[in-house]
Amino acid sequence: MKNVRIIPAKLKENKKLKVAAYCRVSTSGLEQLRSLEIQISAYTKMIKSHTNWIFAGVYYDIESGIRRSGRKSLDKLLKKAAKGKIDYIITKSISRVSRDTLEILKIIRFLRERGINMHFENEKLDSIEADKEFEITLRGMLAQDESRNISENIQWGIQRKFEKGDIFTKYKSFMGYDCVDDEITVVPEQAEVVRKIFELYLQGLSLGQIKSYLESQGIKTVTGKEIWDTKTIQRMLKNEKYKGDTMLQKTFTEDFMTGKKSKNIGQRSRHYVKDSHPAIVSAEIFDKVQGEMARRARLVSKEDGTVESSGRKYNGKYFLGNLLVCGDCGASYRRRKERGKVVWRCATRIEKGKDACHNSPTLNEGWVQDVLAEAVCQNEAYDEGIVRNEVDKIQAFDAFILISREDGSQEKRLFKND
Repeated sequence: MKNVRIIPAKLKENKKLKVAAYCRVSTSGLEQLRSLEIQISAYTKMIKSHTNWIFAGVYYDIESGIRRSGRKSLDKLLKKAAKGKIDYIITKSISRVSRDTLEILKIIRFLRERGINMHFENEKLDSIEADKEFEITLRGMLAQDESRNISENIQWGIQRKFEKGDIFTKYKSFMGYDCVDDEITVVPEQAEVVRKIFELYLQGLSLGQIKSYLESQGIKTVTGKEIWDTKTIQRMLKNEKYKGDTMLQKTFTEDFMTGKKSKNIGQRSRHYVKDSHPAIVSAEIFDKVQGEMARRARLVSKEDGTVESSGRKYNGKYFLGNLLVCGDCGASYRRRKERGKVVWRCATRIEKGKDACHNSPTLNEGWVQDVLAEAVCQNEAYDEGIVRNEVDKIQAFDAFILISREDGSQEKRLFKND
């Protein structure tokens, strides 16, 4: 006879849920901050008053709902949920969590896989219910479309302001200027620093020498730093605002979803406003500086060590030949084919041998183009047109290349050839 033993079912323990809430407002305006304060207080009271709930915190962000970047509290909430420290999440609406349809879908699936529910109060929806996913996605699409319309309306308004010559007067950190009652005013002490920088440049000092002078004199940057950046000095020397004019729409937002900004080199219309505010340097001095910058940009080092001005920036059969310069001897680079690969080598080393130029590296053309695609073409495919507009020259040193841009900024990339 069979011996059957009954194993009693284990009754599920009625344990308390660890409950958290998530809030978000778009800006730090007084009205929105007050709304956030009310939400935090209400959720705290709601969770703590429930007998079967354990308060696991109220998480909040003051950021746009379109992009995930910058929303540290949301990331912290999801990480804690993944570690089992949160069982249930309450939030006001789908749009408070995200206005990106794909992002909201990823979040609810991430939580559902871990048995965690997110309850959307306004929509009366629970993410744990798989059959509600379509409705949540649909409502997320509506929130995303609303953001698109808002963005387009804002852009339209900004464009109309540009056309009327209205300039923005909200400067966070701008050496020489401040904003008082929505009017741009000159800060005398800072204006003297600006004038000194222009004066030193016309006296023949390089950006590095100007940097050393400012630091040696204990002159601080507009943000209070003791160390100056040559890129900042270069941008100041090229900024038309110091002669009292304003160029509007120097940059533009390519995609409202990513918030990616690009330099406007003709993709959008620009508007130049003369005498938009008080000048710090005269138009004559400003224009002299621009002329001097252009003159210095045309200077090239010859193989015999002398320096001369090149008439044209771009010439020759190969585009990179106009940019690549030996950081050791100053000679240009030449294109060659070696073992089936296209490489670039210092002209001095080719003609006179290694002893004439000890430290010049051989550059693989594919590697140079890959670096430019990443550094200049914003991780897109290598585009000669973009590089032509952005890059002034590329110096090749023993262990790295130095990319010098048209705006005066520089970027170092460690030398690496396969």
